[in-house]
Amino acid sequence: MKKITRRSFLAAAGVSAAALALTACGGSSNSTTSTAASSAAASTTAGDAAAAASDPKVTLVYAEVNPLDTIVGQTATHFKEKVEELTGGSVVIDVQASGVLGSENDVLDAILGGSTSIDMSRISAFALTSYGCNKSKLLSIPFTFENRAHFWNFANSDLAPEFLNEPQELGLPVRGIFYGEEGFRHFFTVNPVSGIEDFKGLKLRVSNDPVMNGMVEGLGANPTVVSFGELYSALQTGVVDGAEQPIANYKSNAFPEVANNLILDGHTLGAIQAVITDNAWGKLTENQQAAIMEAGADTQAFNADLSESAENKVLDELKSSGCNVVDVPDKTPWQEACQKVISENTSDQAELYQQLLDMKG
Repeated sequence: MKKITRRSFLAAAGVSAAALALTACGGSSNSTTSTAASSAAASTTAGDAAAAASDPKVTLVYAEVNPLDTIVGQTATHFKEKVEELTGGSVVIDVQASGVLGSENDVLDAILGGSTSIDMSRISAFALTSYGCNKSKLLSIPFTFENRAHFWNFANSDLAPEFLNEPQELGLPVRGIFYGEEGFRHFFTVNPVSGIEDFKGLKLRVSNDPVMNGMVEGLGANPTVVSFGELYSALQTGVVDGAEQPIANYKSNAFPEVANNLILDGHTLGAIQAVITDNAWGKLTENQQAAIMEAGADTQAFNADLSESAENKVLDELKSSGCNVVDVPDKTPWQEACQKVISENTSDQAELYQQLLDMKG
């Protein structure tokens, strides 16, 4: 089948299956109450999920760019185990981690282009922005979420399913299953930095994302597009001077070996979601679909409990191993530097963005 790019896909008219009324439950140390809709969904799907054990066996390939020992890797493993438990093994999740199936963009290009070799993927919550999902873009705006509790207030709200359903509304052949997060994203560099002033002129690796590009430019640095799989060597050879990742991914991908300076600016929260293709969804019985959604709700709660404790543990390990960790007690200069990219990317959805900001509690 001919590969469909982001532009060509959006140019073509498509008829999607009816959007599923997604629900998600989850919690954290600061937010443990799920929505009423989520609780209802969990209670009503339990019986259907148990019935899935006698359904035909299906194997779903799940793509994950990071190793299994990261927060997102552990989240994938939990989802796999929960799906297989709830379906009595009639649905098997084959987690392909460490980017063996390509970068997030590679995976999305493949599945949106009609490839049937990948059924599910964990993606950054805003990865579908370049395919027209403008609501999701708001989750990537710098300094939107003040803390984890702020994000989980959103993820457990009635607004979250609206964001997850956006691909279906646009006719994209994927649907969201659950939300999660992998911690706040921070910059790390080859040479020591002490503050925002040291970023001027640096070549910083970014994915090909307009929000990220604008943020890096606002800091006075030069955005440089490098695939995630080539980032280690790009840091090692001087192609780039730094990059940004959540703390757990920074350590797990051995980036401290080549860029041992981590500055805790926390510019965005690493919001994630899991998506499943319409093709894969159509292979499942109603019982199996119910089990997938129940497992997703359970995995969202698991991720909320895991992320903060796992990140704090990794940060302590980095400090003990000699990583130059720089705290940022006052983020005001960083926020001011990002004002242009913030306003440019929220003005067309100002009311919706304000709803996100107001969820800080």
